[in-house]
Amino acid sequence: MSHVIRSSEISVYESEMQRRSFISLVGGAVSWPLVGRAEQKAMPVIGFLNTGSAGPLAPNVAGFRQGLSETGYTEGKNLVIEYRWADDHDEKLPAFAADLVARKVDVIAASSGAARAAKGATSTIPIVFMGVGDPVGSGLVASLARPGGNATGFSNIFLDLMPKRLELLSELVPQARVIALLVNPKAPSVEAQIKIVQEAAHAKRVQLPIVKAGSESEIDTAFASLVERHVGALFVAGDPFFYTRPEQFVALASRHAIPAMYMWPHFAEAGGLIGYGINNIAVWHQVGIYAGKILNGAKPADLPVQQPTKFELVVNLKTAAALGITVPQSIVAQADKVIE
Repeated sequence: MSHVIRSSEISVYESEMQRRSFISLVGGAVSWPLVGRAEQKAMPVIGFLNTGSAGPLAPNVAGFRQGLSETGYTEGKNLVIEYRWADDHDEKLPAFAADLVARKVDVIAASSGAARAAKGATSTIPIVFMGVGDPVGSGLVASLARPGGNATGFSNIFLDLMPKRLELLSELVPQARVIALLVNPKAPSVEAQIKIVQEAAHAKRVQLPIVKAGSESEIDTAFASLVERHVGALFVAGDPFFYTRPEQFVALASRHAIPAMYMWPHFAEAGGLIGYGINNIAVWHQVGIYAGKILNGAKPADLPVQQPTKFELVVNLKTAAALGITVPQSIVAQADKVIE
């Protein structure tokens, strides 16, 4: 017997189909955002590898973040930064670098002492270094103009400035015939620094005893020994360990009444007599810009290693007066900043 389809059955059928279509449509609308979110790329991650400690280097980190923000990246918003601080224990750096590589960070930003550890841990993850004295000689890059590999950054020509620093110190304290050179024996460039300053001292007929310190207590001992050596002035060599301790150096120089020349302008701003060199905060700002450019698609091999072109001379007249030193007008005229 044939079955006659009634209009009421059609209505029920259509209602059921409409209900299923609605459920399917709503279900699709819910699933699409989930798929979209799953396909979104995770936030990029920068590994920040440094020989020092977070506290003293907070201004440098602020400069780094500012450079990143200028390329469109803000930490916590669209960027993650993984910090690894060695706290002046350089033996920790290889393990820290290996950990960052294992975490598959997108870029590693490394201080001068940390750059070699980063390079030793990866030949593929981009590295932006700061303050390396000889990037070519240390094997970080093929050349300054064309780095060629996975590393680039900012070189430090502080060795070239060392004769100038001795010249300034001699002009400031012309009666000093014995000027001590304080170095960190653990510094990679210690021998080069000693040789350059020795040659400059010989040319000026100044005696140059070498004093060494690789820890806070040894810095105290080194200053105490200067009086016994009848030292007329002190030249503090460059080293990341020294860089983060302006308060200790300034206090000891004041206590022992020793005129001292520092490699960094911020030492004079902290109460030291005179500082001449690059502004490291400004350089870290540039490191942030380079890191941001790499996140945006640039390749380290195509970003030339840059060298500093501006150097700051800061003189503290208050400290000079306390030491009984009259600062020559020739030095005041050269100074970028005079503290009175």
